[in-house]
Amino acid sequence: MTRSQTQMLDRGELDERTHASVKPPTFSSPHVERAHRKARLAGACRIFAKYGYDHWVAGHVTVRDPVHRDRFWANPLGVSWHRIKVSDLLQVDFEGNVIEGERPLNAAAFAIHAELHAGREDIVAAAHAHTPFGRAWSATGRLLEPVSQDHCAFYGDHAVFDDFTGAVYDRSESRRFLGALGSGKALILKNHGVLTVGASVDEAAFWLHLLERCAQTMLLLEGLVSRDGRPPYSILSPDVAKHTRQQVGEPLHGWRGFQPLWDDAVAEDPSFLE
Repeated sequence: MTRSQTQMLDRGELDERTHASVKPPTFSSPHVERAHRKARLAGACRIFAKYGYDHWVAGHVTVRDPVHRDRFWANPLGVSWHRIKVSDLLQVDFEGNVIEGERPLNAAAFAIHAELHAGREDIVAAAHAHTPFGRAWSATGRLLEPVSQDHCAFYGDHAVFDDFTGAVYDRSESRRFLGALGSGKALILKNHGVLTVGASVDEAAFWLHLLERCAQTMLLLEGLVSRDGRPPYSILSPDVAKHTRQQVGEPLHGWRGFQPLWDDAVAEDPSFLE
């Protein structure tokens, strides 16, 4: 690979020279794409379990069905993310009917994700979890600050929903999530958890993983003691943060970030593909 190609890949661009391993796949039919999306969903759950993002029965990952765009696939209620398989997944329509699958549907998953998929055509996948650091940072009710390159991936592209009223089982409540999210890719749910969206399961899952790590960093920084009342750490300027977001926060960057996690999951235990 030449130096010019390396630079092109670093910028997250695509052209005919881009190696197939570092660009999203194409599919011969919507049915083939469906199988791919379902595998990625189950794999994302296994990856989240590995990193400790599973909590109670609170997390859910969904992906729009490419054959029926008014339906989506979801992980069922009560199935451990450590053990979930493709065959466990549920196909659900926007009215809450389970079209395919035998296990129960998480009512909160339906309420939240139906609104996301119905309200924004660009959302192919969405992930929500009560992660340890994301849950802790959410209690501050604050956005992430651009304190590092990683944090800049979310600069101007995430929001806070600061009106927690309890567990979400009503679509009118989750509609407010959609309003707060706007056109962004991530939402910090105050006193609740985190939510991310993307044009693929890969992207949405990686943004959640990165958001959790960024929340961890913010909490570490909050523990630093200042002697003069100013934050004992530096914050990047808006211009630099915006520029960096374009370098590391585009959909392709999220997709690429997921690929090593996927490779590890398949190598460690491919049973989720069943």
